[in-house]
Amino acid sequence: MPTPPTEPAVTTGEIAEKAPAYSWYALSVLVLVYMLNFIDRNILSILANDIKADLGLTDADLGFLYGTAFGVFYALFGIPLGRLADSWHRVRLMTIGLALWSAMTALSGFARNGLELAAARIGVGVGEASASPSAYSLLSDWFPKKMRGTALAIYSAGLYLGAGISLMLGGLIVEGWNNAYPGGGPLGLVGWQAAFMAVGIPGLLLAIWVFTLREPARGAIEGLPEPKIERPFRGFANELFAVVPPFTLISALQRGTGPFLVNLAAAVVIAGLAWLMGAATGSYQQWGAIGLGYYAVFSWANSLRQRDYPAFRLIWGSPAFIYTILGYGMVAFASYSVSFWAAPYAERVLGASKAVLGFWIGGGGALGGFLGVIIGGRVSDWLRERNPGGRILVIMFGVLAPVIPLIFAFTTENVTLYYFLNFLISLFGSSALGAAAATTQDLVLPRMRGTATATFFLSTTLVGLALGPYMAGQVSTMTGSLSIGVLSMLVAAPIGTVLLVLAYRTVPTAERTLIERARAAGEPGI
Repeated sequence: MPTPPTEPAVTTGEIAEKAPAYSWYALSVLVLVYMLNFIDRNILSILANDIKADLGLTDADLGFLYGTAFGVFYALFGIPLGRLADSWHRVRLMTIGLALWSAMTALSGFARNGLELAAARIGVGVGEASASPSAYSLLSDWFPKKMRGTALAIYSAGLYLGAGISLMLGGLIVEGWNNAYPGGGPLGLVGWQAAFMAVGIPGLLLAIWVFTLREPARGAIEGLPEPKIERPFRGFANELFAVVPPFTLISALQRGTGPFLVNLAAAVVIAGLAWLMGAATGSYQQWGAIGLGYYAVFSWANSLRQRDYPAFRLIWGSPAFIYTILGYGMVAFASYSVSFWAAPYAERVLGASKAVLGFWIGGGGALGGFLGVIIGGRVSDWLRERNPGGRILVIMFGVLAPVIPLIFAFTTENVTLYYFLNFLISLFGSSALGAAAATTQDLVLPRMRGTATATFFLSTTLVGLALGPYMAGQVSTMTGSLSIGVLSMLVAAPIGTVLLVLAYRTVPTAERTLIERARAAGEPGI
């Protein structure tokens, strides 16, 4: 393990113009964490066809396992863990989360049915929910504002590197294991089960390295140092009660009869809608989980309004913030669908082997995602210096640019062209992430960054991850065509464009009036 460089800290009242060497060292460690985050999350893609055959699942079931079972609990627990990242030791929180999701990934290898695999995926989601709220907050205290888009883009590159590596590793492990043990290896494990264990166990070692990182002072790098928060777990517990049913009803009752009745009415309405969707699709587990997630978010937002009104106003009360996260949610809707179904499609429709498609889709996706997120982050910072709404233009590019490559990719019979088009889809779609992440951080105060990040990830999970892969799988199940299933995700492009046009019009004013709006909402000490 390398010895971290040392640099003097930014003093109170000083606004840093450049990042010290330690910030770059810490960023490199966080990139490794995020890579493993997405290796563990995305390896299900290369294993999907084998799991489908062994456990007797449908494409809709696979979409549920990859997206909804993971995504709803990732989003749900991201809220209290985001709050904890705003008040507790972020490095320790990330260490615990990394150890948890790595252990649950390894345990996925022992799943004997869809229910057990869903339970393990939920555990992975809970553990991974700690990573990005902590990382975004840490990076915002390690890097000055003018470099934040670049820093967050570099961190986000771990997403695409990890997703790509997961396909390459998964393909090699499955084929190697099944060739060595045609009838099942030690403990009766087959290739897809061994792959889960092989990528889960190294995370426990990485957690030890993460534990050695130094915790930076909040807000010091931009001259807004914040005092240490006493009793940080009280806020975490309040958030947990505000978001996890049935404690949500108790939390609402504590706020008064009116809030309780509103919360109860929302629970009834959302449960009814979830039941209707379940009856229409036959996927009660999908829509039950979606209903649970949406009800939890509703409960939390109403609780936040009373417990931390300034944070509520700058996040949920800001049209600019909502337009930005929902606009990027449309990028995630299509991107998560393609990233999951690309490998099963190549194997099932184009006849590619796991090892070959893992290399070309995984390697191409990793390269395209890495280049796209880095270039997009740099361009977003460059545009932001010249245009207050410049970053939104980069997000809009991420919505529209992948449309043509996606159409040709999932209609061609040429596997080489398919691999190249998947590279372009990854390159274009990934360009939006750094810009969207930086915008959410710029629209809130330093103490709110973890909560803002958790809210941002609500759109990428409850809109993108929990709906996109499942809906593509559901359409595939209904039509018998995986091509039609993935192409149906193009509905995200016009919706995302409208949302981002609205964001472009509102973000500059929202950022310019940030302090004024915070004061008006009752934020003390500014």
